[in-house]
Amino acid sequence: MSDLIKVKTTEPAEQDSQAIEIKNYQRDDFVSDQTPRWCPGCGDYSILAQLQRTMPQICLETNTPKENMVFISGIGCSSRLPYYMNTYGFHSIHGRALTLALGLKVSRPELMTWVITGDGDALSIGGNHLMHSL
Repeated sequence: MSDLIKVKTTEPAEQDSQAIEIKNYQRDDFVSDQTPRWCPGCGDYSILAQLQRTMPQICLETNTPKENMVFISGIGCSSRLPYYMNTYGFHSIHGRALTLALGLKVSRPELMTWVITGDGDALSIGGNHLMHSL
């Protein structure tokens, strides 16, 4: 089986379709070499496993190469997730994940930007920054 899939796309400014080759990713392509360090039984393990399982399909359906996936997080247990994904990522300071993600998306709209955050990071200190990102 080939690890490349041809996908036909049409850019809004163009009338002609063009084929773009994207890799046929597997779950292991999104698993980093870092060992997750969460408490036993923590739900973050399940979230990480499901993200790694579904990312190949998301790349295929959105015609997005893995190199254009970015995970941004703040501070806290859940915010360790970018270390465990084999993608680009950024571990920001407390409460600033949404504002950093917004700035990245504005400057690089071709990137698929994901924010991983917890309740304290997003709703406590980050609550004030959430208003500015809306």
